[in-house]
Formats: sequence, structure tokens, C-alpha cells
Amino acid sequence: MARYSTTITSRLSPAEAFAYMADFSNARLWDPSVREGARKDTGPIGLGSEFAILARFAGRDVPLTYTILAYEPPVKVVLEARRGFISRDTITVEEAAGGGSLVHYHAVLAFGGVARLVAPLMQVVFGRVGAKAKAGLETALNP
Repeated sequence: MARYSTTITSRLSPAEAFAYMADFSNARLWDPSVREGARKDTGPIGLGSEFAILARFAGRDVPLTYTILAYEPPVKVVLEARRGFISRDTITVEEAAGGGSLVHYHAVLAFGGVARLVAPLMQVVFGRVGAKAKAGLETALNP
């Protein structure tokens, strides 16, 4: 299992930051490993909403469908993709002292079978990918 956690301070209100993060198609705007991101369904974003993400990982493009598993605006959204591994992203938002918001991002990659053997290597890769995404997210959440 590989994990990455970070907290970003944003000038956006908690409701604005939450809305931006819950629309996971925005990942293409802040995560350099995401080549494409689009909503797969219509209507308001909420429980069960799906997002098509094309991620570049370990030198290859990996198509993923992320589904919202938990949706508690404007506080928490949990998204998950499955493709020979499980990628689960938990995003929580709270009001920051003095205004704005704190966005807590926790991502987990879980591998099954023999792929579990590469988990320590994936932790290193995931940490690098996460650091680049954090830099993009800091810019996106502070327009």
C-alpha cells in the first residue's frame, strides 16, 4: 500500500474549495500526472458521480474511472478507482483561522496479489507524484 497526505491552505471559502475538489475532472488542471479529466455523468455532483481520468503513471497512460463513494458538502468527499489496484482519495475541507480554508488530501494506492511486492517502490513514486500535484493544487486553490 502506498499513501500520500498533505494539507493546502486556500484563500477560497470552504464551500468554494469543496466544490472545486469534488469536481474531480479538475484534477487535469492541478495534477501534472493527469492528462485528461471529464465528468462521465450529468446532473449535480454527488454520491455516485463518476469521472474519467487519464493518468500518466510509470511511463504509461492509465485510464481510470473515479466514483464518489462519500459526499458530505462542504466537508468531505471520497473518490475511488479500481483497475488491478484501488486508488482512494479522501478530501476534507475546514475553515482556516482568519478566513479561507484548509484542504486535507489523503490518497491511498492498494495493490493485490503479487503487485503487493512492488508497494515499497510505489510509495517512492507516489510520493513524487503527490508532491508535484500538491504544488499544482496550491496554485489552483489560491487564484
